[in-house]
Amino acid sequence: MPNIKSAEKRMRSSETRRKQNQITKTEYKSAVKAFEAKIEENNKKEAEELMNKAVKKIDKAVKKGTIKLNSGSRKKSSMAKKLNNLK
Repeated sequence: MPNIKSAEKRMRSSETRRKQNQITKTEYKSAVKAFEAKIEENNKKEAEELMNKAVKKIDKAVKKGTIKLNSGSRKKSSMAKKLNNLK
């Protein structure tokens, strides 16, 4: 445990940020998994709707700094490829 007051505050604030980041990551990962489940079912219409929701969650995570810009772009790109390859 830290002995300095500023270190104690830093520990509290970093814990708060960690929890927020964890929530954001869980949200976008769940959205991506739901999208991929519809891709497996070959349900294009619902997959498109879920892709829009997943892209929104990924963009939010990038904006908050939870994931990096290139990482978010890569995830969105791979989702678009999967949707376009669906027949």
